[in-house]
Amino acid sequence: MTMTSNEPSVVDSGDFSVRRTITIAAPPEKVWAAITEPEHIVGWFGQGATLEAVAVGADGVFSFDGWGDFPVRIEELDAPRMIAYRWGNQSGSALDRDHSTVFRFTLEPQGEGTRLTVVESGFNTLADPAASMESNRGGWDSELDELVAYLEGGS
Repeated sequence: MTMTSNEPSVVDSGDFSVRRTITIAAPPEKVWAAITEPEHIVGWFGQGATLEAVAVGADGVFSFDGWGDFPVRIEELDAPRMIAYRWGNQSGSALDRDHSTVFRFTLEPQGEGTRLTVVESGFNTLADPAASMESNRGGWDSELDELVAYLEGGS
């Protein structure tokens, strides 16, 4: 089975954001579960995920081997079409609203599949915006490719 091939992430240094739009051969409800339910998040995004609830203001932690544990908070929610997570850029520290980024997932049905756009913004609040944007651009490339594999791989 051939996985869907997608364009890479792009950095917009003018508005301090990273954006990637991908197409996944899976219905929106499966994609929604994969980006909001910890038992599915760990299938493609990091190695650990906890969330108090899928609700605005709910806190959690996303963990990445070699990088550590990052605090997250759900900032916006329009189920099952959009969810935005704020996360800290320092492992193990409390979530600092003034020095963090927000990544927003937006889902659109596309035929029998889903068009998923991720925009991470707020890099201007970090110590080294350019390096952080470039690092996360590469991160979204690999993580979203893993999401496609996770959802299209028959799991």
